[in-house]
Amino acid sequence: MPLLVVDGNAVSRTWTLTPEAERRIRKETLEGWDVYFVRSPTSSDGDGPRGSSEEVMDKIPGADVYLGFGIPRPLFLAARQLRWVHSAAAGVGSALYPEMLDSSVVLTNSAGVHAIPIAEYIVAGVLYFFRGLDIAVDQQRRREWNKQPFVGPESPLREISGARVLVVGAGGIGSEAAQRLAALGACCVGIRRHPERGAPTGFRRVAGPEAIDGELASADVVVLTAPLTEETRGFLTAERLDRLRPSAIVVNVSRGALVDESALAERLLDGRLRGAVLDVFNEEPLAADSPLWQLRSALVTPHVSPVSPGRFWARELDLFLDNWRRFVRGEELRNVVDKRAGY
Repeated sequence: MPLLVVDGNAVSRTWTLTPEAERRIRKETLEGWDVYFVRSPTSSDGDGPRGSSEEVMDKIPGADVYLGFGIPRPLFLAARQLRWVHSAAAGVGSALYPEMLDSSVVLTNSAGVHAIPIAEYIVAGVLYFFRGLDIAVDQQRRREWNKQPFVGPESPLREISGARVLVVGAGGIGSEAAQRLAALGACCVGIRRHPERGAPTGFRRVAGPEAIDGELASADVVVLTAPLTEETRGFLTAERLDRLRPSAIVVNVSRGALVDESALAERLLDGRLRGAVLDVFNEEPLAADSPLWQLRSALVTPHVSPVSPGRFWARELDLFLDNWRRFVRGEELRNVVDKRAGY
């Protein structure tokens, strides 16, 4: 009997497989299949855990399908008959080791499952700086009542309406963010690897990665939602940051490695950029001595933009269970990862 191993007992309660989700999997288990739910804890951080429990290591040799937060290399190497891995994370970088790349195992991810909460986070971050809430929080801490920074000639306040937003990565998250920002009056331009596929909902137009240098100079907001690949690593360099106007805002909800973090901190400190909304970093947790902690112009959060208590597993299972049925019928799966491209 083919076996599905579900490794979803995340240490973080926000991501752990809920009793309701387990009941749904049991209820919708396909005829002729067996399901094993791993009870040992696992990590849901980033692209998934670095190691695996003894329990899942014992079960993986007989698994045909594995559902977890990525799949660590030792676990993959122990799998003798694995045919499909579905990751409950969107990023798959940690699963793209040589053995996975060279195998026929299908890898799918959860791109798009987190799109709505991340899009709302992006809008909140933009409004935080556009409406001067960084100034307000700073004054509140000092118990200072001062309207001048808001109403004076140097006031940074502005409306989203009329702003030009450049979204690097016009996929599910980028499109959800663009739809919300466009609804508030922004003009959203997307950067995507295949612009010939057209502009997703929310975008005025899209362009290829080669257009980035020309687009930066007129951007009021730059949003990074592209996956981390060899092509996107270090994408927002110091030179590209210098193309932005001083009133511009950078938002990163992808991976820290997409941006030159040190160069960004320097430009925020010098006032060469209005602000940065950062949920991801080159190293996590962010080091205690990072200058970003002390900058009023940096809004720092601990990689929590996807959090939506009570909503994740409902969306996740809509995707996974549909794919499971497709897998059994021999149909094309949704969210298949291009292993060589990295997403």
